[in-house]
Amino acid sequence: EIVLDTTIPMIIGYISKVGDKLYNSLAVCCEGEKIYQYDKILLPNYDVFDEKRYFSNGKDLGIWNMDYKGKKINIGLQICEDLWDERYKKNISEKQKMSGAELIINISASPYHRLRFHDRLKQVKKTVRNINIPFFYCNMVGAQDELIFDGQSFAVSDKGDLIGVAKDFEEDILDVDLNNNNVIINKKRDELDELYNALVLGVKDYFIKTGHKEAVLGLSGGIDSALVACIATDALGPGNIHGISMPSIYSSESSKVDAKELADNLKINYLSLSIEKIVSGFMESLTEVFKNTKKNVAEENIQARIRGSILMALANKFNWLVLSTGNKTELALGYCTLYGDMNGGLSVISDLSKTKVYELSNWINNHKGCITIPKNSIKKPPSAELAPEQVDPFDYSIVSPIVDAIVEDGKTIKHILEEGYDSRLVKSIYNRIRNNEYKRRQAAPGLRVSKKAFGIGRRMPIVNQYYIKKDSFEL
Repeated sequence: EIVLDTTIPMIIGYISKVGDKLYNSLAVCCEGEKIYQYDKILLPNYDVFDEKRYFSNGKDLGIWNMDYKGKKINIGLQICEDLWDERYKKNISEKQKMSGAELIINISASPYHRLRFHDRLKQVKKTVRNINIPFFYCNMVGAQDELIFDGQSFAVSDKGDLIGVAKDFEEDILDVDLNNNNVIINKKRDELDELYNALVLGVKDYFIKTGHKEAVLGLSGGIDSALVACIATDALGPGNIHGISMPSIYSSESSKVDAKELADNLKINYLSLSIEKIVSGFMESLTEVFKNTKKNVAEENIQARIRGSILMALANKFNWLVLSTGNKTELALGYCTLYGDMNGGLSVISDLSKTKVYELSNWINNHKGCITIPKNSIKKPPSAELAPEQVDPFDYSIVSPIVDAIVEDGKTIKHILEEGYDSRLVKSIYNRIRNNEYKRRQAAPGLRVSKKAFGIGRRMPIVNQYYIKKDSFEL
């Protein structure tokens, strides 16, 4: 049993209001009273951050004189972006040191992306080398809509040494003694382990905070739905996952087998509902209006939309939440169907490239110590199976890195071509990304795990479509 000492001060983040102005603030509380307040000075207004839209800048440095059991110490208090003061040429940490701060505490809600911890630690160490006082970085843990907060709070000594790291993706209490050389660092995960646990937390908190308990998703027998099923199972428990196979006349026997095998491996609920008769009914109704036209994507998309409607019907009837299973590469290129496979309340892997999907799926099988995702789901050529002998029209090992270079890294076409990629392919991908913004605008919210995800951190117009000219590197 944990007994709390109410005489120990606690720092709590909150929103304060003075007149008609709002501030992103922290309060130091002790024995039921607010004894100090600091208003955040630096307000980020990039990527997923929109703080200048809501808040006013604080003016005063946060120097709190703590008197605890007869001992006084000056503590510099910061909120998140205040640490990254070099972006604004404000030197907040240095000014706090010059104003008497003997250590700094920064409370943050810093969103996760791959290897983000290393960026934070590098910045804190750089700051400490300049001011030579200890630094405590306390980060939020949990998820809010698209954003995942990984925790991983840490402490750095006045010499710039890492002396303590809290757990990632779960709440933790970390005791650090500046007078003790014992380093407390929880075991760090490799990149794929970290990525997987981030997605599990993202799904778990989304369901808790929206009041849902059970999820439903289509199981095609392919790798994307298999990975989503694994993540959802670890987030919510196998009894709360409903995998639905919806074969058509084009579904291969191996895909049906793979879907069932995955469900058995995960011990999730499984149901197979054929869509053959429903597709026939649709096509019969459209026979007259479609006459004298060639078959194209319209007929293929009918199948995807029937599947989407079935999943939504089940969700409505049983209060389940539909999980979308599309990956980032597909969303970028528009290789997905509105009101079909894009249906859902949460898009779990929409920020994972197709190549990362393969990496994470293989990691699951190695990590679990047994084959969870069927080998055939990983090895077979990816296909939507909406037409005879159909396979995806991309070599993902080539296309996915190009998509990531454009979307995540912000590289110009010229720089990508200098890396040796085919000119026509790069220009085609760039134009596809631009042309399919309208689809992504109608997609379910997706969990952000990269530096730049589709969603609130990447706002592009739909109608102002800038295309690469046929024989030019320019727009």
